[in-house]
Amino acid sequence: MTTSTHAPTTEPTTATTSTATTPPTRTTPGPPPADATETAPLEPLGGRFLALLTSTGLANLGDGVVQMGAPLVALTLTRSPGQLALLAAATWLPWLLLGLLGGVVIDRTDRRTAQVVALGVRGALLATGAALALTGHLTILTLVLLVLGYGVTEVFADLAQTALVPDLVPRSRLQAANGRVLATQQVTNTFVGSPLAGGLLALGTGWVLGVPAAMAVIAVVVLLRGIPGRYRAERSTPTRASADVREGVRYVVHHPVLRPFVLAGGVMNMANTAYMAVFLLWAVGPGSQVGVRAEHYALLATLFALGAIGGSLLTERLVRRLPELGVMYVCWGVIAPMLLVPVLVPRVAAIGAVMVLLGATNTIGNTISMSLRQRVVPRELLGRTSGAGRTIAYGLMPVGALLAGVIGEQAGIRPVLVGAAVVTALAALYPVFTVRRATVAAAEAANPDLTPTA
Repeated sequence: MTTSTHAPTTEPTTATTSTATTPPTRTTPGPPPADATETAPLEPLGGRFLALLTSTGLANLGDGVVQMGAPLVALTLTRSPGQLALLAAATWLPWLLLGLLGGVVIDRTDRRTAQVVALGVRGALLATGAALALTGHLTILTLVLLVLGYGVTEVFADLAQTALVPDLVPRSRLQAANGRVLATQQVTNTFVGSPLAGGLLALGTGWVLGVPAAMAVIAVVVLLRGIPGRYRAERSTPTRASADVREGVRYVVHHPVLRPFVLAGGVMNMANTAYMAVFLLWAVGPGSQVGVRAEHYALLATLFALGAIGGSLLTERLVRRLPELGVMYVCWGVIAPMLLVPVLVPRVAAIGAVMVLLGATNTIGNTISMSLRQRVVPRELLGRTSGAGRTIAYGLMPVGALLAGVIGEQAGIRPVLVGAAVVTALAALYPVFTVRRATVAAAEAANPDLTPTA
């Protein structure tokens, strides 16, 4: 039951260009008039964005197999909340350790090249894991280390991928492009990847790791063939890496839009990770409260993707008719009550309905949040602010997983689930009281990339 709030990707606005080293002419910030949005023809997203979307789908299909398959494999090795929480913590620990460095690397290198290298390393890592599984040497320790290495590649691949989106599409289509990216991630990750993981697990653990390795390699080929050109941020003056890190952190901490989004998203992500770290024990197996079989749980998780598809299709229409901040806050606000449903009504039908609703609201809220942040950050700060924001927002996730393990061992699973829902509700209130439409408009006006040029 994935409900995490995406950390800031902080991509700036940019028009379509074959190279990221020559910024195009900017337009004034703010949405066009309502009548114009209803009648003006939509600009095409373009073939390069289609290639990025295809590679994203392939990479996330592998993600779905690994993310669903690894915990299910671990469940055959242990029923300890602490050990399962350690596996969940390993997934997100690289963001805490490498998020800042990753942001600096993305700002200093070609973003397409960075993504290609990260996915290539991922393919080699998973192929090695498949070989270990086939030879009978895969243990819970090696599984944790494998997930940890996988998480390292995720830092660089994810930062590079999100940085490319505004370089490939017109600013007027950011909502649509982000919605399609999130929908593709959910469809391939959960709708296809989760049940595929169950089927591959029946064939053997080697398949669970080998198939995602092949997907990563194919994604690399698509990127190399489908997105020509260079995508490196132009730097007016050379700076030291340490100075870039400090600048990224300082920008996020002092920004009136990014700071509330990052802190609230980080706490919500921490609570969600704690929830999911032990939810398998609540739902799966004969000793659980729900009693779902492992292969059926993988199918149940696909309902989240169905909701995500619907949410991605609705987002652009909703923000044309309703205040975008209001829609986003409503979507965030309903997460906590829905997290309580599996605790109060531990039935498959209730959990299925919750997953559909969570998929829709999560996608709508994250799409709007991502698009807002893309409008308020200067292009040259993209990698640094993204890395700093994700270090804070994703860095709290292993903390949540470890806390869930400790509390689960001492007090049981129910207190973890209820506590996570309460913390989620409290965190969602922070941006509601601090970020208004005027706050966003002022941040857009302060972005030099959106200043009209002669």
